[in-house]
Amino acid sequence: MSELTPEAAASIRDRIAAGARAIDVRSDAGRASAGSLDGATVVLKEHVAAFAETLDKDEELVVFCGTTAGSGPVVDWLDDNGFTNVAHVDGGFEALKDAGLPTTAPAHGG
Repeated sequence: MSELTPEAAASIRDRIAAGARAIDVRSDAGRASAGSLDGATVVLKEHVAAFAETLDKDEELVVFCGTTAGSGPVVDWLDDNGFTNVAHVDGGFEALKDAGLPTTAPAHGG
């Protein structure tokens, strides 16, 4: 599994501009309490297989959750199912936020 360090995660803005897809697999509650990454595609973990059917297996995908424990299994599944350019962000959403990527504020509390 390819892993992006929090520092490398800052390059996601350029990766998205070049065609990479950021995939947020956090729960609705996780996004509501912590905020969201601008431009990310939200895919609940239970819908990853169906969503994957709409993707090119060589498309660059950067998956994040609240923690590596959340995104790691999704990246493993994508790798196991023939996706060739998949990574997850070490430190999850908070690492992206700390790296200065554009985010929306939490809906409540966070």
